[in-house]
Amino acid sequence: MRNGGHVTDYQRKFTWQIDRKTKFIESVHMGLPIPFLFFWEMGDGKLEIVDGSQRIRTLEEYVTGELKLGELEELPSLSGTRFTDLSEGRQLKMLNRSIRGIILSEHADEQARYDMFERINTGSKVANPGEVRRGALRGPFQKLIEDLARENLFAELAPVSAKSHNERVPEELVTRFFGYGDGLEEYKDSPARFIFEYTKKMNQAFAINPGLEQVYRKRFHRMLTFVKANFPNGFKKALEAKTTPRVRFEAIAIGTDLALSVKPDLISAPVDVSRWIDGEEFKLKTTSDAANVRSKLENRIAFVRDHLLES
Repeated sequence: MRNGGHVTDYQRKFTWQIDRKTKFIESVHMGLPIPFLFFWEMGDGKLEIVDGSQRIRTLEEYVTGELKLGELEELPSLSGTRFTDLSEGRQLKMLNRSIRGIILSEHADEQARYDMFERINTGSKVANPGEVRRGALRGPFQKLIEDLARENLFAELAPVSAKSHNERVPEELVTRFFGYGDGLEEYKDSPARFIFEYTKKMNQAFAINPGLEQVYRKRFHRMLTFVKANFPNGFKKALEAKTTPRVRFEAIAIGTDLALSVKPDLISAPVDVSRWIDGEEFKLKTTSDAANVRSKLENRIAFVRDHLLES
């Protein structure tokens, strides 16, 4: 963006379609207030646009003449026009519109950043927990999460919809794998807060001991390799499925990881999971009803772990 502001890499992708762009520009022409923008001040004085990039970029696209409006409901005379088609007076009126913003200082601590990201809701939708962490927590562990979430084998075994991919669901799954797998002693039935604190702690641990990066990377790869070899559907309910239920992923991924940590030689021989993976008991344990309750979370993970260890 111009004048030192730019869009961060952890935001939701710019996905507005022409009808939404048109409706937004129509609202601006009508004099309706433009919702607050949120910025993060970096050490070099530049501002990162952390919420509101879709509005800013739509305005930029419009005033530079790139955007041709679709059908307008309240101002039909502007349908099919560009900014350059407006009279000089109307152009100036658009250019003189004020946009309010809130800037969070570079000196704000991680908790303040988290609170801001968690609360923003400016005409789009509230950022999900994965996006919040990407914005509020930067560090070596978070970087590893992003790397692993992009791996081809993971995408093959745990596919998600395009919408979920844009909302960082793969990163959420990888973070939960490590967070829940490392222990649920501090878990209070609130995944967002637990995972935030875990990510913050692990960023610090990785900074002190960079060797942890390879340990955690190998641990994730070992789990994926085992699932690929022994679970015909991967983390999906069915072979042809295009999405991955979160509760099913948690049970299989973390249960597998815990079993391999107890019995590493499981990796060297085929394991038959057919007698229980499609059974009613496992289906009941991986329903979404009260899925975040600690007892249910521990129960479904233990179910997979114990069945693998009994193989």
